[in-house]
Amino acid sequence: MIAGVGDSRISAVLWDFGGVILTSPFEAFNRYEAEHHLPVDFIRTVNTVNPDHNAWAKLERSAVTPAEFDALFADESELLGHRVPGVDVLALLAGAVRPEMERALDCVIAAGYATACLTNNVVSHDAAVQPRPDVVNVMLKFDHVVESSKVGVRKPEPRFYEIACALVGASPDQCVFLDDLG
Repeated sequence: MIAGVGDSRISAVLWDFGGVILTSPFEAFNRYEAEHHLPVDFIRTVNTVNPDHNAWAKLERSAVTPAEFDALFADESELLGHRVPGVDVLALLAGAVRPEMERALDCVIAAGYATACLTNNVVSHDAAVQPRPDVVNVMLKFDHVVESSKVGVRKPEPRFYEIACALVGASPDQCVFLDDLG
């Protein structure tokens, strides 16, 4: 049972995607770091420097293209001691759907709660990239999907959550948010 679900004041359940519905990209980051002899959590560290205006934040808001991100992230990582191409990082983002979380989503839907997926994501500019059927099937289950790349704001910006609350027709105190970060 999800904490808070079953509480009569709760009317909506908001879900992060990567790290909750999908396996965490952090696992892939750590494999890359080990393979390239980088410090553990180096990629995450790069993403924490100037978190509202760094390459990652800009990409998730669609303020830069993947090509621009590639160069910006490489420059930012180099300032921290190791040059990592942004294109390498982007290749690490595709996780696997967690069946247990898909079942949890199905239970929440069956219980009558409004649902929304809140995801910091990036737009692919590669026409050859096809949507993954397993991801599409899960996304179709949500009542609403809020994507940073489409709304121009990202978690943890308050406006991102305000958009989600408006879509599900609930105030923040009527929502449960499931995330892999604190």
